[in-house]
Amino acid sequence: MNNESIAKNYAEALLELATAAGARTEWAVLINGVAAAVEQDVTLQRFLAAPQVTEAHKIAMLGKALGDKAPVTFVKFLQKLVTNRRQTLIPEIAVAYGDLLDAAEGRLHARVTVARETSEGDVRAIAASLSAAIGKEVVPHVAVDSRILGGVIVKYGDTVMDGSVRRRLERLKARMGSR
Repeated sequence: MNNESIAKNYAEALLELATAAGARTEWAVLINGVAAAVEQDVTLQRFLAAPQVTEAHKIAMLGKALGDKAPVTFVKFLQKLVTNRRQTLIPEIAVAYGDLLDAAEGRLHARVTVARETSEGDVRAIAASLSAAIGKEVVPHVAVDSRILGGVIVKYGDTVMDGSVRRRLERLKARMGSR
């Protein structure tokens, strides 16, 4: 089994625990915070990965560091990762947890490319329009690319919806050239 599959399995378990605790969003913040700490702090990375540091010491340090900042069940989950020697997968588990949480709550993240800077109102309108068309809550991640000339390009999953002026001009040019 590859690390992505393993991380997804742990993320599924974490989502079940968070759901039982009634704190799915709060636990997303917690796991993302721990993942960010692991990714940014080389000392923490080395500590968690070091084979010369005992499992018991790692478990004790996690309990000490998070004991008053996180629910007991969450801390025990992290400690179980250490027991199973999967603590280095925390960043991957956080990503998988976010994906599972989005799916469970009917959210879809979409990359939206526009030709020029757009206002917050325009972004909300795009999100509302996409949500109505797709049937899920769409969270747009907007990027500006003046090369599309106008319109919008939306990408989510394997789907691309290209409503750019550039694409329309290319199709028009192709039709005119075929006559």
